[in-house]
Amino acid sequence: MIRYLLVGLGIILCTQLQGQQIYATKYPNQADLKVHVTRYPSQADLLVHKVPYASRVKGDKGLWFFTSYASRADLKVHFVRYPSQADLKIHYVRYAQRAGWRKGKGKTSRK
Repeated sequence: MIRYLLVGLGIILCTQLQGQQIYATKYPNQADLKVHVTRYPSQADLLVHKVPYASRVKGDKGLWFFTSYASRADLKVHFVRYPSQADLKIHYVRYAQRAGWRKGKGKTSRK
């Protein structure tokens, strides 16, 4: 019984620790999350850096790899025009060191 519990716990931890592979959907009803890209970093909940390889993504720290296939994605997002429509507001940053959640903002990307 304990063996099954440990295996289950290991599976849960592995799925939570994997990186953020993102798929951008065409329609809002296909997405797990609606995202708005802000003009300024101070308006965002999450500062995001796009990485060129999936292997460079670590945890839920704002390093996003955009995949071409929905089946490979950890999170499906739809980009909306207005902040009031969004579940999450992001701002793209040039450097990976600047990526991450802003203070006072909760981690809402995982449903």
